[in-house]
Amino acid sequence: MRRAMCAIALVVMFAAPTAGAASPALSVDVNRTSVETTLGQDFSFASTITNRGSAPTSRLVAHLNVLSLRPGLYVDPEDWSENRTRYFGPLGPRESTTIRWTVTAVNAGSLGVYVAVFPSSGEGKPVTGPTVRASIAERKTIDSGDIVPVAIGVPVLLSALAVGIRFRRRR
Repeated sequence: MRRAMCAIALVVMFAAPTAGAASPALSVDVNRTSVETTLGQDFSFASTITNRGSAPTSRLVAHLNVLSLRPGLYVDPEDWSENRTRYFGPLGPRESTTIRWTVTAVNAGSLGVYVAVFPSSGEGKPVTGPTVRASIAERKTIDSGDIVPVAIGVPVLLSALAVGIRFRRRR
């Protein structure tokens, strides 16, 4: 009896998936690994989630993440995309789905954008795709020194026109 219990324990131990283990059947790929843009501009990329296993997956969640690759830059991922979490149904064996992500460059600097996928049950570890390295340049602004003559000249011109019109009406 004791041998039978040990044999059952070994079978259960090796046959059952380990809680917290990553799903080796899932993979995440992206259609680009780098992007160069300027502050305030949108950029897009696609991630393809594939079930490389022989059994269907459970329902899945894909989540977009943004982080700074250099110290000293605070990044709030909610500002980068309106739709950072996507829910989708099970994937059959060798089946895949592609998700298109649109991201707005909110901070200048060197940033990493990646997608993590995990079962909607919340069990297990996420499977992540390659990082999309985003190089975000500061946006050039109009030189404020060139605006001073316009900012002063337009109100002065409009005032002179108003005075001229009143002066003509009084005659």
